[in-house]
Amino acid sequence: MCKALASMPICCLERAKELKARLGSLLHKSERSLFSCKMGKNKPTLEECMRWKGSFEQLLSSKYGLCAFTAFLLSEFSEENIAFYFACEDYRSTKCLDELPTKAHKIYNEFIGSEAPREINIDHETRDITRANMSSPSLHCFDRAQHKIYMLMAKDCYPRFLRSPAFGDLLGQAKRGAKPSKLSLLGRKP
Repeated sequence: MCKALASMPICCLERAKELKARLGSLLHKSERSLFSCKMGKNKPTLEECMRWKGSFEQLLSSKYGLCAFTAFLLSEFSEENIAFYFACEDYRSTKCLDELPTKAHKIYNEFIGSEAPREINIDHETRDITRANMSSPSLHCFDRAQHKIYMLMAKDCYPRFLRSPAFGDLLGQAKRGAKPSKLSLLGRKP
């Protein structure tokens, strides 16, 4: 892919950068509507938002948290990471072992193969190991790649999500929606 980019005329590369910047700007402006659209009328509580700050696992285990994080990844053009992670989770829960080869090749072709439309960012060694696993797909053939993507999201995407204006907006909305308890009105801690 890099060789293909290097052979393109500079004007095409500049135009592609311009289009990406415009699209990114458009997505950034519509982040709020994207979150509200996905979450519907129900909003996460302040307590739920605070749990998301506690750990990446808490964020993923929350319906609203997963929705908000997915929308954030979408705005950063990296939603393939969460899609791959959950495709692997679904794959690992396959009950009928006869379905494994078909499902494995579908996941590989969508996320890992050299021409994958939603190619994930993994190192060559992990890619090679996963490719070798495809000769005899088992429930664990994507474990290494899934772990790499999970760690990428936990160490890179998750902290950026917590610092994002979109998360700040959700937290602000949850704070405004929280009703003070009778004890807090009296100045006592619950």
